Formats: sequence, structure tokens, C-alpha cells
Amino acid sequence: MPPLFYWAMAALSGAAMALQGTFNAAMGKVIGVWQSTLAVHIIGAAATFLIMMLWGMNWSNYGKLGELPWYAWLGGILNVLIIFAVVTVMPKIGVGNATTAIVVAQIMTAVTIDALGAFGMEQYRFRLLDLLGIALLAGGTWILTMK
Repeated sequence: MPPLFYWAMAALSGAAMALQGTFNAAMGKVIGVWQSTLAVHIIGAAATFLIMMLWGMNWSNYGKLGELPWYAWLGGILNVLIIFAVVTVMPKIGVGNATTAIVVAQIMTAVTIDALGAFGMEQYRFRLLDLLGIALLAGGTWILTMK
């Protein structure tokens, strides 16, 4: 089991995702979906650049870009898809409903990646109990999204 720090960081990430989606959706309502998707990436790139400058990060690692597996390049494209989808969906079905559906899909995908050891990740044994957890999440999603 990972140390408590990593569980806390994961929880912080989940809270940040819900807030980010809310903020991105608010921006999308004013300037448009694609415009806000681009703005979010520009702001994120600028923030990352500033952090790297302030912390004196090593820039030489960018010389290793040619060593990346093909699928590592898809992260940026998926980020655009994620932000576009969140900005589009949250105002239509609500932050709670959208986040609930997002989390269920994340868990199902993550369990599959873990079970297969896909994309260079460590393989974790899949248990039938995992199916119960996914079913309970899906049931909870259905309950939360009922009107």
C-alpha cells in the first residue's frame, strides 16, 4: 500500500480536477469551448515554464524526446479531448454528474491498464472483487445522476 502522502496527493488531484472542470466550463461559457481549451493550455504551459524556471529544472531531458514510445505522445492530444469534453459537458449535466461519469470511466480504464500492465505500467493482479467495486461505482453513478 502506498504511503499516506500518495493517497493524499491522489485525493488532492481529484479535487483539483473537479475545480478545474468547473473553472474551465465557466471560461467556455464566456469565450467559447475551443477558445477556452486553448487558453487553458496556454495558461498551463506558462505556469509550468515559470515553475521550471523558479526551481531550476533540468532542461537537458528534452533531448530524450526521441526515446519516447509512440503512445507517450498521445497525452497532449488526450488532454485537449479531456478539456474540450469537460467544458462541453459540465454546463449541460452538472459538475457532480459529469465528474461521477468521469471517475467511473477512469476506474474502468485504470483497472484494465493495471490488469494488462499496458503502456509500460506495472501489472497488478485483477480480482473478481474489482468487478464488484466497479459495479458499485456504476450503481452509485446511476443513483447520483437520477433526477
